[in-house]
Amino acid sequence: MVSVRKSHQMSETSFEQWLVALELSPAKHSALEALWNKVNNFFAEQLECQNKSLEMVEILASLNLDKDSLCAAFLIPLHEYNCISIEYIEDNFSKAVLLLCKGVKQMDAIKALQQTQSNQVAVNQVDNIRRMLLSMVEDVRAVVIKLAERLCNLRIVKECDEESRVLAAKETANIYAPLANRLGIGQLKWELEDIAFRYLHPVVYKKIAKLLDEKRLVRERYMVEFVDFLTMQLEKLGIKGTVYGRPKHIYSIWKKMQKKSLDFDQLFDVRAVRIIVEELQDCYGALGIVHTNWQHLHHEFDDYVATPKANGYQSIHTVVLGPEGKPVEVQIRTQQMHDDAELGVAAHWRYKEGSAGGKAGEKKSGFDEKISWLRKILQWQEDVSESGELLDELRSQVFEDRIYVFTPNGDVIDLPAGATPLDFAYYIHSNVGHCCIGAKVSGRIVPFTHRLQTGDQLEILTSKTPDPSRDWLNPNLNYIHTPRARAKVQHFFKLQDRDKYISQGKEHLENELSKLSLTNVNLHSATKRFNVNNIDDLYAAIGSGNARLLQVIHFLEQQEDKLKPRPEIDPQSLVKPASVTKSSGDNNAITVSGVGNLLTHMAKCCHPVPGDQISGFITQGRGISVHRFDCEQLSNALSQQPERIVEVQWGNKGKQSYQASIQLIASDHQGLVRDVSTIIANERVSIVGLESHLDSVKETVAMVIKIEIANNDLLSRLISKLLLLDAIVSVKRL
Repeated sequence: MVSVRKSHQMSETSFEQWLVALELSPAKHSALEALWNKVNNFFAEQLECQNKSLEMVEILASLNLDKDSLCAAFLIPLHEYNCISIEYIEDNFSKAVLLLCKGVKQMDAIKALQQTQSNQVAVNQVDNIRRMLLSMVEDVRAVVIKLAERLCNLRIVKECDEESRVLAAKETANIYAPLANRLGIGQLKWELEDIAFRYLHPVVYKKIAKLLDEKRLVRERYMVEFVDFLTMQLEKLGIKGTVYGRPKHIYSIWKKMQKKSLDFDQLFDVRAVRIIVEELQDCYGALGIVHTNWQHLHHEFDDYVATPKANGYQSIHTVVLGPEGKPVEVQIRTQQMHDDAELGVAAHWRYKEGSAGGKAGEKKSGFDEKISWLRKILQWQEDVSESGELLDELRSQVFEDRIYVFTPNGDVIDLPAGATPLDFAYYIHSNVGHCCIGAKVSGRIVPFTHRLQTGDQLEILTSKTPDPSRDWLNPNLNYIHTPRARAKVQHFFKLQDRDKYISQGKEHLENELSKLSLTNVNLHSATKRFNVNNIDDLYAAIGSGNARLLQVIHFLEQQEDKLKPRPEIDPQSLVKPASVTKSSGDNNAITVSGVGNLLTHMAKCCHPVPGDQISGFITQGRGISVHRFDCEQLSNALSQQPERIVEVQWGNKGKQSYQASIQLIASDHQGLVRDVSTIIANERVSIVGLESHLDSVKETVAMVIKIEIANNDLLSRLISKLLLLDAIVSVKRL
């Protein structure tokens, strides 16, 4: 079942016997013995205080802490129960013990992290948090002593009312267990989690404990045979190591059942063994033995030796089908890896007098990396003296791995990994981004392509007038990372250029209409055709190139022709010789004017659909190729052979659908394809093919969708509806 530490009770033995049972070094033994002789009278009737002192020493002794830490742990309950004062500790014990006691006391301010709704925290609480951080960085042993104290408190509240147990359990689950995990102290992490889980979910805890206990004898017999066989195989190959059954933790069992939606009988690691070897290469030698003798499950293999976890954890995990086809989880690691996993930073104590920076060029140790995040927070303390943001930042640093940066005023800004100073500027405000001309990180000028890191403090340099660069939108230059900032830049240029495009578009259109003597055209009729809201939008579309001028002119000419009065026609003139044919149609619903029965086909370069302005090109041996009026390939062909152009029109009958392709750019998110396909299906349009490409750096997806569609109006309506999706950046027809 669960690995539970048994406490030595003073009522059952003498202090000397208790001390001998801890198997401490002579120096630690002597220090604790002298301490007991000095303060044992203060316990008096405080049996609970005495038991807490002894238990804290037991916990920390198992973590191999030094004598100063053990002495401080012994004294802290006495101070908590008001048996001794901090002045007494200062007068009678070393400075190191005093600082540790003060550091643990200051860490009581961590309770402020439990605040959920209000971000406003009293200044004195911020000061407490700062002092706590300082103690954690100056001597990380204070953190481990605090974790041991929390574990003792959890055991003490077992006899209290349910409300007290639940409050203590929530505080532990939300703060102290993640903190132990961040520092890599697995031995404390699992025990904190299990006891907290027992208080928060007593029924589920007891159910899992009962299931473990009911099958314990059968499982233990099975595991003894498995361990004996594995030990023998290691000896045959000359691999020195220890094999033993690994104790299970009820919280981890429940968590796995919830995560994978499994019943207890379906869990792979209820039967688990651990192999501890001497050398790194022996890890893979042992893995070979395990996989040679039993079939392993590919999807349950993890090599955390080659790729350690964020808190430095290293081990090889695999699941094999052992005897009788029962799954067994096997963990393989060296003794050093095991110590790191169980003790975390406690396995690598360093003190100022022994580690004043290390040798030049020496690689940073895992221990240094584990507490470097604590040091960073101190760099911000002067800027946030009257802000509760420090609490939010510490909470995120302890419980999440996210990118946080600071404004000059100490406000915390949450940005995705890979964000740049421009992303930060546009997050603050659109105008800050538009006016940005430079950025400083911690007082140093950095380029716009600089990748921000957690803890950076940014100052944006701005001009009086907005002047963003179009280069910022170039994805290859890496100026902007977030879709949010990119959309704001695009919107700026869209608004900035609108007046210019309106003026240019109006001038071009009026000039062409004047050349054709079209003075009474109805421009409102063209707004619907070109999918714009008003005439100014039509001018802007022409000026920006989103609408081709010749297409607009051709449409207005057709509208003008429809309004002209029809001349009176002699009925006899309608009778024409059968041999005279002015136009003919084909199965593509295309009418070719002035030519006999000719074969036509839709050009694959532009895929025209009914409603598009079209032109024909006489090919050699394939009849007439029908192109969109603005097709570039048609323009290229006519520049070389202009005599091959022929006028064609859409007929009244023909095919029910035509193929067209659209390109869609969108922010990557789950369900994107579903949302797009739903809109297409609602328009009763068939998807012929779909290609997509994910850009993980920009977090965007590019899709090319080939569809079958009846006419151009339906295609325009479909594009308009796709653009209404929040994630869509752009949609255009190919």
